Amino acid sequence: MVRRLPPLNALRAFEAAARHGGFTGAARELHVTPAAVSHQVKGLEDALGVSLFHRFAKGLELTAAGRAYLPELTAGFDQLARASERLKRGALVGRLTVSVLPSFAAGWLAPRLGSFVRRYPDILLDLRSTPRPVDFIGERVDLGIRYGGGIYPGLASYRILEEEVFPICAPALLNGPAPLRGFADLRHHVLLHDPAILPGEPWTGWEPWLAEAGVTDIDLEAGHGFTESIAMIHACVAGLGVGIGRSGLVAELLRSGRLVRPFPVSRPADFSYWVVVPPPSQTNPKVAVFIGWLLETAGRDGSNAGARPDLLGEDPS
Repeated sequence: MVRRLPPLNALRAFEAAARHGGFTGAARELHVTPAAVSHQVKGLEDALGVSLFHRFAKGLELTAAGRAYLPELTAGFDQLARASERLKRGALVGRLTVSVLPSFAAGWLAPRLGSFVRRYPDILLDLRSTPRPVDFIGERVDLGIRYGGGIYPGLASYRILEEEVFPICAPALLNGPAPLRGFADLRHHVLLHDPAILPGEPWTGWEPWLAEAGVTDIDLEAGHGFTESIAMIHACVAGLGVGIGRSGLVAELLRSGRLVRPFPVSRPADFSYWVVVPPPSQTNPKVAVFIGWLLETAGRDGSNAGARPDLLGEDPS
C-alpha cells in the first residue's frame, strides 16, 4: 500500500495554526516565522484542493473542511507522539548492573539513588559492591565506579568526583576530657587508620599530616585499622577515635553534625572517582542516563569534576 500524504511540515503547520488560532502562535511553537507557517498552510490547501482557513484582517477562522480535518490530524500527531515516547521508554527498561566500590556505594551512591529511581522507574539496578576490577564481559557488568588516577585502558571513562581529605571526628571529642585544638592533641586520642592506602595517595594516612605539623611523639602503629573507609567513618561517628575523611563520603555526616572537622586544614585527594564503561555498553541508553544522573548529582553536590570521555585504562586498585 502506497500512502500519499501531504508534506509533514505542512500538516504540522496547519494543526498548530488551528490550535493557536493564528500563524503567530504556531510560529512560536514550531520555531519558524509566521510567514513560513502561512506558506506551509497555503501549500497544504493547494495540495488538498480545499480551503482550511477563512482569512480575515483580524485573524483566521477554520472552514468547515478545516474543522473536519483538525480532530483526525491532532489524533494522528498524538498517536505518533505516544508511540515515540513508548519507544523511547522501552530503551530505558530492564536491569542495569553496576560494579561499585563498597565505601562509595554505602557513603555516596546509595543515599542518593532515590532520585534516579524516581526518574527512571523501569530501570532495575543491580549494585555489586567489590573493591576488585571486574571482568565486564564474563560477569555481565554494564559499568563500574572506581577510585584511581584515571588510567583505564580500553574503557571509556568519566571523572565524576574530585575530593578533599581532612581529619574528622565526633563532635564530643572537641571539648571532651582531652580537647582537640591542634595536631599535638592527637597524642591523647585514638587514631583510626585506613590500611588500604594506594601508592601515590599518602594524605589518606596520618604520617604526612603529623610530619607537617611537627608532631613526632605519636605512635603511628597504635590505633584501630579498617579495610573499608566507610567502616572507619562510622567508627568516627561513634566516637571511637579520629580518622581521615574523604569529602565525598562524609559530606552528609558533616552537614548533619554527626561528624566535625577538628582542624581547619585539608588537602586535595590525589585520586578521583571514575565511572568506567566497556565497549559493549557504550551505546546502551540505560548506561548513558545513569552516567548523566551521576554527573548531574555530583555537580549539584558541588563536587563534580566534569566529564572526561577518554578511552583510558583498567583500574589499578
